Amino acid sequence: MTTTEPVIVELPELAAQWARIRARLQGEVGDAIYRTWLRQMILGGMDGDEVTVTLPTRFLRDWVTSRYGARISALWQSENAAVRRVDIRVGSAVPGAIPRDDATCDDRTFYAATVAAPSIEPAALTVAAVYPPQTPLRSPATSGASTQEDRIEPRSDLAAALDPRFTFEGFVVGKPNEFAYACARRVAERPSSPGFNPLFLYGGVGLGKTHLMHAIAWELTERTDRRVSVAYMSAEKFMYRFIAAIRSQATMEFKEHLRNVDVLMIDDLQFLIGKDNTQEEFFHTFNYLVEAGKQIVVSADKSPSDLSGLEHRLRTRLGCGMVADLHTTTYELRISILEAKAARAGVPVPVKVLEFLAHKITSNVRELEGALNRLVAHANLFGRPVTLETTHEVLHDILKAHDRRVTIEEIQKKVAEHYSIRLTDMSSARRARSVARPRQVAMFLAKQLTSRSLPEIGRKFGNRDHTTVMHAVSRVSELMQRDGSFAEDVELLRRLLES
Repeated sequence: MTTTEPVIVELPELAAQWARIRARLQGEVGDAIYRTWLRQMILGGMDGDEVTVTLPTRFLRDWVTSRYGARISALWQSENAAVRRVDIRVGSAVPGAIPRDDATCDDRTFYAATVAAPSIEPAALTVAAVYPPQTPLRSPATSGASTQEDRIEPRSDLAAALDPRFTFEGFVVGKPNEFAYACARRVAERPSSPGFNPLFLYGGVGLGKTHLMHAIAWELTERTDRRVSVAYMSAEKFMYRFIAAIRSQATMEFKEHLRNVDVLMIDDLQFLIGKDNTQEEFFHTFNYLVEAGKQIVVSADKSPSDLSGLEHRLRTRLGCGMVADLHTTTYELRISILEAKAARAGVPVPVKVLEFLAHKITSNVRELEGALNRLVAHANLFGRPVTLETTHEVLHDILKAHDRRVTIEEIQKKVAEHYSIRLTDMSSARRARSVARPRQVAMFLAKQLTSRSLPEIGRKFGNRDHTTVMHAVSRVSELMQRDGSFAEDVELLRRLLES
């Protein structure tokens, strides 16, 4: 910091500058990224030529600093020439903090961060969490010292962070998950609605259950219309804390913690299978909260009726509310997810690469996102553009795991789908270019990807002569050398078939 005379900036002026900076940031990065990553920024104040901005977690601080720190500094300097440095740090709201964009400057209110712990890592997500509601605090400058009721103090023995990426805005909706998404939205907007308590989300690994659980918790803790406290934990952590309470003779304290919340959320309930005593405690907690009009949200890998290791009475209770399935993703949904993730990463990813990944990785969204993250990291670290070739190099281990033998029938079907022709055209006598060219591509790929002889390939294409296959292979090879776009199409088909 320089040693020049401190610059005194009145609160209304500083607040106005901060509001304009936030508005410009939102316009530059878009609503989705702004709400997910930047909305929680709080301006702590200005001291001399240094401005302080706080964020609730170390993860958020590091993410915002690495991607937008320079831009925030530049915006401040354009608004206020006296600013020479912007310090982005971890911390909760402090007296004198400038309000977020969802608060008003007129009443001098400011909002506390979601979790006031000074440093919380994303790895802490498995720890049980009780989040008090985010209630606006009265500024000491206008209403005197805040009272105990004003302050937000998370219970330190249960406090943990929610993943800031897992919001409703960051959830890509498609046909396989639209019903579960709608149910989660309903519970977040109106907890304990008739027919939606409990809400049971189930589906395979990496389909979005945990994302929706976190999104519900984020939405509820950000409510300002009424006080809502949320307890979120994994089933494994529920069991661990229950056992620890028994050992320390603190079971009543454990019960009190969970039975005084408005919303109880348990992730991966299948881990309670075979844990009879823990199931018993969860059953009684479940009954108490539901009878008290409190909301329960549970996730598992199977529907309640299929969790055969759980007690019958618990399975019955879990199935009496709203049960929502997250189905396996479709190709269209995987493309949408990849497009959204690539846009947030800020690295250009060709459509052909996204299509390749969407075809290649079909069962697990986490693996899909992980593959894209590796490509983005490689591009950032080495300054190389993302191409089909680099994709194959960087993801060789994933691709190798999916290697398999390709049949001529599969090649014909995939090529027909790609060029929007009928499968029967592959063996028909039609010679129009719209049919003949895809047929030649299919013959070329059959020669490249199978061990079949030229006569065998010819027989699969309407009993054509082996010289016809030779001509097709030669013609496609020639076109690939002359036409880069055509070559990319053929290469994409080859990689898709190899997957």
